[in-house]
Amino acid sequence: MLEMRGITKRFPGVVANEGVDFTVRSGRVHTLLGENGAGKSTLMKILFGLYRPDEGSVHLEGTEVEIRSPADAISRGIGMIHQHFMLVPTLTVAENVALGLGGAWGSSDLRPIRQRLVEVSERYGLEVDPDAFIWQLAVGERQRVEILKALFRNARILVLDEPTAVLTPPEVTDLFTTLRQLRDDGRGLVFISHKLHEVMEISDEITVLRDGRIVGNTVPESSSRESLAQMMVGRPVLFTRTVQHHDPGEDRLVVRDLVVQGDRGNLAVDKVSLSVRAGEILGVAGVSGNGQRELAEAIFGLRPVESGGIDIDGVPAGSLAPKAVRSKGMAYVPEERMRDGVIGEFTVAENLVLVDHGSPPYTRWGFLRFGAIKRQCTKLVQRYSVKTPMLETLTRSLSGGNIQKVVIAREFSCGAEVLVVSQPTRGIDVGAAEYVHEQLLGQRAAGAAILLISEDLDEVLQMSDRVAVIFRGQIMDQLPRSEATAMRVGRLMMGLKAE
Repeated sequence: MLEMRGITKRFPGVVANEGVDFTVRSGRVHTLLGENGAGKSTLMKILFGLYRPDEGSVHLEGTEVEIRSPADAISRGIGMIHQHFMLVPTLTVAENVALGLGGAWGSSDLRPIRQRLVEVSERYGLEVDPDAFIWQLAVGERQRVEILKALFRNARILVLDEPTAVLTPPEVTDLFTTLRQLRDDGRGLVFISHKLHEVMEISDEITVLRDGRIVGNTVPESSSRESLAQMMVGRPVLFTRTVQHHDPGEDRLVVRDLVVQGDRGNLAVDKVSLSVRAGEILGVAGVSGNGQRELAEAIFGLRPVESGGIDIDGVPAGSLAPKAVRSKGMAYVPEERMRDGVIGEFTVAENLVLVDHGSPPYTRWGFLRFGAIKRQCTKLVQRYSVKTPMLETLTRSLSGGNIQKVVIAREFSCGAEVLVVSQPTRGIDVGAAEYVHEQLLGQRAAGAAILLISEDLDEVLQMSDRVAVIFRGQIMDQLPRSEATAMRVGRLMMGLKAE
């Protein structure tokens, strides 16, 4: 059994944890639930030795221990799967696993690691090529590598920080099977997730944090999604939403027979054609790694187009760089916020004006106008509920969901009339997701054409006027909302044509 007693952690301008008591029992799954910025990740980073508490203590099997580093934590049987990937992009999957195991490894020594990787991958349904470089992998595949790294260690206590954020429903089912096996073996598991249906399914115990303090302890049998959400955010949360029908306008974004290569030279996008009209949300549904990332990057000018065309308001844009694409009226929310959405070493304010800092009102005669920047950034932080101690805080120090809010605040406020939005609510709590959906519908009502790419099928079905299903780089079908049932779309996502 592990006990964290009276944990308090302060950062400049904010108390992340205040007097938190948290217990992980052997053979139990204990879920830690809370809004973005509630202090969940901070508490677990203290447990894993990444932070030192200002007050409080950690006890293992009744004995107080001091955890100074992740190496300390690992030596004491504590493992952690991080929300943001701890991988070296220029190394292969097998080499990253070898790094995690410690010691010196040569290329010939990787053979047993590769073999074991294949075995574990097959056993737990976490398929990944051991010889693939990390930079070549889609987000979902990178998450699988993180999970595989943890499974290589026989940790008695395993912390999983948003482990299902990029997994498909079948992969989540396989992961939960694994977690139950680990629990039945007597391991203690800490599960952090914003997906309340998963929390209800996998948890033995649930602790809810709000503003760094524990506001409730419960069990699934005594809870509901609604009660947990209200405990998290302090108010009722809307789970279902009725999107009012209206007639869309003219085509604003048109993609014709688009062909795009993946990072491994594979055909990632195969003759994709679609269009998005003014005042319309076209949702793209698909399992991770089926060409969604490459499609979005090609549309925004981040990836070369092999053949085919892209038009924005009737103007060809398939060969333009991102800056030129932006000038045509397009904004982009990338799926991987830390790599493509923000610069972690920049402040919150710098990331909020990253795109427009060279234009009025932020610049005059070639000089930045810091007063104007501060006023606009303060408005955006308040409007999008970004939890940050100050505008000068480094963005990398925010929680994952608040980093996502920074990206969305910047992109939604720039006046773009075409939005390419990829995984907008990944890693965001239910209250923030509700707000993001309201913002998307507000953009739709204002006449924006929105291409919504999401692996959350509920989100796609709830928000979209039409649904396009992608499988192995091809559009299997495009359906109006009235015909896009979960069963029908699910079959198309698996590559099965409608019966």
